[in-house]
Amino acid sequence: MKSERQANFELLRIVAMLMIIVLHYLNKGELLTAYTTDRTVINYAAHLIEAFCIVAVNCYVLLSGYFLVESAWRPGRVVSLAGQILFYSVLIPVVLLCVGVVPAGALSVYDWLDYVIPVETEHYWFATAYLVMYLFAPFLAAGVKKMEKKALQVVIVLLLCYFSVWKSILPVTFATDRYGYDYGWFLCLFLVAAYLRLYGIPILERKRNALLLYGSMCVGVFLLTALSGILSDFAMPFLYYMDMPTTYNHLFCLLGAVGLFMVFREIRIPEGRGAALIRRAAPYTFGVYLLHEHLLVRYEWMRWLKVDAVRGSWRFVPHMLLCVLLVYAAGTTVDFARQKLCNSSAKVFAFTAKAVRTHKG
Repeated sequence: MKSERQANFELLRIVAMLMIIVLHYLNKGELLTAYTTDRTVINYAAHLIEAFCIVAVNCYVLLSGYFLVESAWRPGRVVSLAGQILFYSVLIPVVLLCVGVVPAGALSVYDWLDYVIPVETEHYWFATAYLVMYLFAPFLAAGVKKMEKKALQVVIVLLLCYFSVWKSILPVTFATDRYGYDYGWFLCLFLVAAYLRLYGIPILERKRNALLLYGSMCVGVFLLTALSGILSDFAMPFLYYMDMPTTYNHLFCLLGAVGLFMVFREIRIPEGRGAALIRRAAPYTFGVYLLHEHLLVRYEWMRWLKVDAVRGSWRFVPHMLLCVLLVYAAGTTVDFARQKLCNSSAKVFAFTAKAVRTHKG
């Protein structure tokens, strides 16, 4: 029998995507200004919101690793993911051309190359990294289960030193550091999630401790960036610490994500309409990302929703909440329609194939 998705983890999937939209609103909407040029309370507030949402991408990947380590690997899932990515990358420019948002002839051959092979061109960096991680998942899962607990701990610690620890401490930009925007970091997160699934972290199995870890790391991100912005007036190396804590592979960001993940791991959502609604909405989160992060949309939706009108004003808070909900609702609706279309097409194809076989017989 097909196991039912756990509502607490599906709720985290939804919350993580809402946080991701918040991050895009703040960054691409240009509401985050460098502390060196803007030290107003409004700017600090925007950075504080960013600090509490920066864990979202790591949480999303941790969710996948947590379940993939114990689930059967499906080649069809690779095809499904690639097809979903291609659907959005190709259909969006076609639609925008048809409705006149993009002028005819404005897209070059190289633009269409981005749309037709989106994974290889990193049209969506997250989608590329996630798909590659999924291809490695069966090898990682098999390896993790063969290893002893201490050996796995050593491997994870060494990988974290390479990807996270040294860059979090030393004011040096390493040539190999991609700030967590690559599949290498996702593979590391997979192993962390696998460890959480197989062995857990007892101290974090109390929601209060997990929530404290999440909150303290997010506050740490904010304080480190804010203080570094002030101290950079006196010592230039502090400019490094002003930006680095908000990268996905920073140690604070990782620990904050683990804390939030464990909070939701310990939440118990009663069965009923609420749990059913969460399970129904969660599968469309990836579609929400693919819609609003398309190259032709990722900066335009800020203009469509008039984000520039609230820059430098406290009105950005209610405006941000409204925009995030609108983007999430639009993405869910479009992906729901896409799934219905794909299911109907699959049924028509299956019926046609059956009719052909019957006729030949």
